[in-house]
Amino acid sequence: MRESPEENTQPQPEGSKWVDWKHGERHRFFVKQLESALGRALPQVEIRVDHLSIGANMSVRPGTTPELPTLWNIVRQRVLALLCVRRKAYHKHILSDFSGVFRPGMMTLVLGQPGSGKSTLLKYLGGRFETAKNIQLTGAVTYNGVAHGKLRKQMPQFASYVTQRDKHFSTLTVKETFDFAHAFCNANIVKQLESRIRNGTEEENKSAKEILQYIAIHMPELVMNQLGLGNCQDTIIGNAMLRGVSGGERKRVTMGEMQFGFKNVYLMDEMSTGLDSASTFDIVTYQLSLARTMSRTVMIALLQPPPQVFDLFDNVILLNDSYVMYHGPRAEAIEYFEKLGFRVPSHRDPADFLLDLGTPQQRQYEIRDDAPRTPVEFAKLYQESEYYKKIVSDLTAPVSEYLIRVAKEDLASMPEFQQSFKENLFTLMRRQWMLTFRNKAFLRGRFVMVVMMALIYGSAFINLDPAAIQLVMGFLFSGLLFLALGQATQIATHAASREVFYKQRDANFYRTSAFVLSNSTSQFPLALVESIVFGTIFYWMGGLFASARDFILFLLIIFLANMAFAAWFFFLAMAAPNLSIAKPLSMVSILVFILFAGFVILRNSMPDYLIWLYWLNPIAWALRGLAVLQYSDSSFRVCVYGGVDYCSLSGRNFSEYSLELFDVPKETFWIHWAIIFLIAVYCGFMWFSWVCLEYVRVPDPINIRVEDEEKEQVELDVYHEAQTPVSRPNGSTGHTSGFSSEKHFIPVSLVFRDLWYSVPNPKEPKESLDLLKEVSGFALPGSMTALMGSSGAGKTTLMDVIAGRKTGGQVKGEILLNGHAATDLAIRRATGYCEQMDIHSEASTFREALTFSSMLRQDASIPRQKKLDSVAEALDLLNLNAIADQIIRGSSMEQMKRLTIGVELAAQPSVLFLDEPTSGLDARSAKLIMDGVRKVANSGRTVVCTIHQPSYEVFSTFDNLLLLKRGGETVYFGPLGESCCELIGYFEAIPGIPPITEGYNPATWMLECIGAGVGHDIQNQSGIVEAYKSSELKNGMDAELEKRRRYVRQEKIYSILVTKHRHNGRSVYM
Repeated sequence: MRESPEENTQPQPEGSKWVDWKHGERHRFFVKQLESALGRALPQVEIRVDHLSIGANMSVRPGTTPELPTLWNIVRQRVLALLCVRRKAYHKHILSDFSGVFRPGMMTLVLGQPGSGKSTLLKYLGGRFETAKNIQLTGAVTYNGVAHGKLRKQMPQFASYVTQRDKHFSTLTVKETFDFAHAFCNANIVKQLESRIRNGTEEENKSAKEILQYIAIHMPELVMNQLGLGNCQDTIIGNAMLRGVSGGERKRVTMGEMQFGFKNVYLMDEMSTGLDSASTFDIVTYQLSLARTMSRTVMIALLQPPPQVFDLFDNVILLNDSYVMYHGPRAEAIEYFEKLGFRVPSHRDPADFLLDLGTPQQRQYEIRDDAPRTPVEFAKLYQESEYYKKIVSDLTAPVSEYLIRVAKEDLASMPEFQQSFKENLFTLMRRQWMLTFRNKAFLRGRFVMVVMMALIYGSAFINLDPAAIQLVMGFLFSGLLFLALGQATQIATHAASREVFYKQRDANFYRTSAFVLSNSTSQFPLALVESIVFGTIFYWMGGLFASARDFILFLLIIFLANMAFAAWFFFLAMAAPNLSIAKPLSMVSILVFILFAGFVILRNSMPDYLIWLYWLNPIAWALRGLAVLQYSDSSFRVCVYGGVDYCSLSGRNFSEYSLELFDVPKETFWIHWAIIFLIAVYCGFMWFSWVCLEYVRVPDPINIRVEDEEKEQVELDVYHEAQTPVSRPNGSTGHTSGFSSEKHFIPVSLVFRDLWYSVPNPKEPKESLDLLKEVSGFALPGSMTALMGSSGAGKTTLMDVIAGRKTGGQVKGEILLNGHAATDLAIRRATGYCEQMDIHSEASTFREALTFSSMLRQDASIPRQKKLDSVAEALDLLNLNAIADQIIRGSSMEQMKRLTIGVELAAQPSVLFLDEPTSGLDARSAKLIMDGVRKVANSGRTVVCTIHQPSYEVFSTFDNLLLLKRGGETVYFGPLGESCCELIGYFEAIPGIPPITEGYNPATWMLECIGAGVGHDIQNQSGIVEAYKSSELKNGMDAELEKRRRYVRQEKIYSILVTKHRHNGRSVYM
């Protein structure tokens, strides 16, 4: 359908606005000018992998189930390990005997089921794989003949790795994120290249320097242009709690961030998650342009590549359960497996076919009884093939002299970081201060709280009598404790920043020490303002000794105490595996600080074996220093004070007597020691934070199940043909459940007409932006309606508007449920909403999560047994029975997605909304999910679903389609028809739309027809919108809408829905 870069032979354009050039043209022009000025070809990298195997030794106690990483569980596991409780050794193969040669200019696709080893392969080749004591690694990897270990520090400078997960600072805009990445990665590389430009003519050298200077200034703009992010460059990235760019745009930001710097190797791990197929095609096409014109080595792992994306690659690697099932030319992959006894059905995407091999789903493709069935069998046959023999031959061939020269002159001389330490620190400080002061709600709230608490303390202890030492000590202790506890609120923010740090530190954006220092310096202004504001009100209202010297020392001590606890809680966030550990640890530490501060329990009352906690407690040192400071003046060092002769009573003056009551020493040097100790504590915890960030990484949770050896052997040796689903005429591989239960929901017809949604324009507050424009449609019981369009077209926005989840902006139009106006309460009670993010309580089992939803969200009039039946129905419809009693923590993405749907399904909704349920899933898992959703629709519910990159099989499960273009305008609403004939017929009838080619996925073709992707002009697609508005399809839809608006109203049913605000009484919720 689309031209690849190598097919584009348009003449070189004139002009200096390089950002507007087509990618292939710009790349060829840049390469030509730079190579002429350098007098040599641009650096290239060839990767050779020789029999690489990676495994992990694990030990699991037989009969145990996965546990949460709570303090109790961690301590108990360590104790059991020390007691040598019987554990079963378990060796997990991550990657088994992998070999390959990846040459410059070549595109390699990596395919594999989750857990097949593809991410590990890319991480290791990119220098991002973290080794540990239990990791076993054999084999060799070289870059232009240089061993992997010798280039470990320089590797991130020439190898780019795009992670699966989108981790960003949510309050930074897209442009700011790219600007900082540009500063970290391109700081000095342009100057280094400019110093080498001396081998061309004067004109060539001048042109090359102009290009480098242009890149030094406009690189962020170039990256945003290539990824289609120009329209959202000033939008914050956002997260689950903060509205920002769309999921597809966030994924493109993840890719763009790793484009900075002059990389020779591009490694991308599941980069298409959340992207439509047209955007995926455009981005892979851009990578193909880099590979061809700039001789880059490109490897991309994809989950569900459509055929036109699959065809862009030169080679394909197929992994399953750590074994290599195929590694060879992409064009010969299908033929290779056909010779092994398989046949690809019509309308089956090649990548989907390859991913099904080595799994029970391959039964539908077998045409011979002797076809291989396990990954081990496939691997053995592959190692006997000519493709494997050629790789072995290539591995023994000598490395070219040019590549050896590149390794010596370019790779080995690369610095570990592009910025100096000083530049790193200043850039990070600028970013950290931007993040801090952008959180205005927190700053305002914190300032108000500081003032209010200072006034409360000051008024409660106003004008204290120095003779009331108990009140003075309590006053000082409470003030210190307030400032200390205030820093605990930053733990969640620090933990979130750690995830971004891991990604950027692995890419050598900056040094760990610079990151830690920037975080500490960003806390100075806030801590200083807090200490001055709080301390001034607190000190003078409390009536402490009126001395300028004492007041300044008081402010200094509380400021240092504030910073010491800021460092402590920062250390906890960096050292703890997750928030579930960090927050309990912070609470326990606060308890220890309170008990052993010398106020609640005096020093002389503490047990000898715990006295060390007193001497290590920052609050104890600060309290001791403040107490000595308060009573150090000569006016207190008298025998008679307040009419009492303390020397006669106790043999001590008033100051010594008062301090002795709380076992506080009288010497004034304790003030200075308190200052020194607090500074040391602050520096010590920041150093510990550096150690944790530099040398300790928290692994992702996984569930490890060790079964009996005999059972494992049976599962490997026996092929259960009876349990393997065989394809049906409609292409579905799922089986229909025989479960039946009484319905507790009312079938609902959903109608929406002329919906507009507008939000304020951030650049022009008086103006508004229309995100949805006159969108109409309907969804019927027992049907599945797909909402599709390019990334940022408004699919999720439309579904949020219909589901009543938009709290901001202005909504216009009409939404009806069975002919009734859809009030907020009616929508909440009649619908279920499955978000993109799978957020669950990790401590619960799957069954408990569904039961919790069923009990709380179904009406109190429904018997308990029927609620439990709905749980059983959800487990059955979504095939969750096998893992129903497994805890949620460590479950796969596909299992979590099914649980998300099940939680909503257990509430017995009439309408089910799903937001991109297949994002992040491989083709097999996506098909399983959509088969389950199809069962849900067949039960009589109305299903509305947004979806990206559906395969033909998944797309065919839908009944109707609502297609949006960028700008929130409708270009199609209607039935798909048999084999999508209705959709295809409509678009082919529009003048200028090329007909679909045989075997092409209609879901991909229609997106191309409406200009989806990252490099297409929105204005040029306005004719598609006008064609729909004047079509018979639109007229028929309007007539159907009018018919549905007059739906027979069910007053009795909806009187229940709209009058009861809660399903159950308060006792149930409690």
